[in-house]
This record gives sequence, C-alpha cells and structure tokens, in this order.
Amino acid sequence: MTGLSVGQRVGFGTAAGGAYAEGVNLPASILAPVPGGVSDEQAAAVLLQGMTAHYLAYSAFSLSAGHLAVVHAAAGGVGGLLVQLARRTGARVLATAGSAWKLELARELGAQLTASYEDFGGLARQHGGADVIYDGVGKTTFAAGLDALKLRGLMCLYGAASGAPDPIDPQLLNAKGGLYLTRPSLSHYTQTAEELRWRAGELFDLLRSGDLLVRIDRVFPLAKVQDAHRYIEGRNTLGKVLIGM
Repeated sequence: MTGLSVGQRVGFGTAAGGAYAEGVNLPASILAPVPGGVSDEQAAAVLLQGMTAHYLAYSAFSLSAGHLAVVHAAAGGVGGLLVQLARRTGARVLATAGSAWKLELARELGAQLTASYEDFGGLARQHGGADVIYDGVGKTTFAAGLDALKLRGLMCLYGAASGAPDPIDPQLLNAKGGLYLTRPSLSHYTQTAEELRWRAGELFDLLRSGDLLVRIDRVFPLAKVQDAHRYIEGRNTLGKVLIGM
C-alpha cells in the first residue's frame, strides 16, 4: 500500500541520487503527495530544507514557550524556515547571520534577538543561556556555542558549512554544564513513509494557509547548473536555489 496513484503530484527530499534529471525512479516510501494550493516550485523548495527545519524544531529538540533557541545562518534556506517554525512554538529565537541586512531578514521572519557570529554567545548568556543551539555552520561557531548553552543545554550540530568542528573530549560537555550533543541528519527523522509524509504534510498545510514563507531566491536552467553552484558557494543566497527543467 503506497497511498499514491498514477499521475499524482509528488515530491521528495531524501533521495540519495539527487534530482538533476527529467525523470527518476524512486521508492514510494520517500515520496510525499503534493496537495492542491502548493505550486511545483514551492514543493521543490520546501521539502529538503523544510523537513530539516521541522525535525530540528519538533523532534531533535521539542521547542516550546520559554525556550531560547539560537538559529545560526538564519537568513538561509533551513535557517529561515527554522526561525518561523520555532516562533510558532512560542520559543524565543536568537538569530545569527553574516551581515546586517541578513539579520534584518531574520527579524522579519520572527526572530526577537539577532547577533553576529562573533557576538551571539554573549547575547545568549545575557538572556540566561540557550536551551538549544541549531548549528549548521560548524567550525567557526561550534566552540562559542558550547559556552552559550545553559545547564543541560543541547548543541544540535546538523551541518558544517564552515568545516567540521575540532574534536572535543566528552568531559568538556560535563565541565560546561552537563551539555548534550547530537549530530543528526534528515534521514534519521524520516525513517518511515508515515513520518516523512507527516513532516511534509504539515509544511504543505502551512504553505497553503500562508503561515510559512518559503523564499525562492533564483531558478537556474539545467544547462546553467554550474552557475547555480557558484552562486550558492558565494554565500549570497536568500532562500532556495532551484534548477528548472
């Protein structure tokens, strides 16, 4: 039983082989039905990064009112969606980014506090320390993040855009307050078709109601895919970059 029918619109975000093709052969278990009211572009833009933001906010750490969450790279694809989902839980969001105008974008998405990558730790401590830090940056932010967490806080390292953090002695987590450290991936939180479609379905519902903004930065034709990668590597993206067929 797949729950799908021939001709139905579907999307995916966890296929190992990628999507630079006009046709792909995939197992039904990793496909999410795309409902009416959600465009092809929105579905393509939200599934990978949106399901990542969803598991971070609701499963890797269950955010709720009163929590302080640090969201690094908050103007990017995952970061911008994570800010919005985190705010829906009632949590306070401290957003970081690499420029003043990116911090302004994070505020527009709902972040109450903003700081540079150099200053976020001090601001978090001023507010009692972070309950959770969502770090997709890695090497340049990881060590400062351990000092920004409150007692028994969680460092959720889900990416490493600046490179892998230096290895640490587990005793350091004890010395800094009994901290927790996790290094998850989306595949760990979409283990079944039901779990994947639950996450995708909630995202699609928020899109249809207008309660989630998915920013599509640019659409490159497949023939210009090299230009798309150079654009992403330049760290100028403000949302999702798509490849059009």
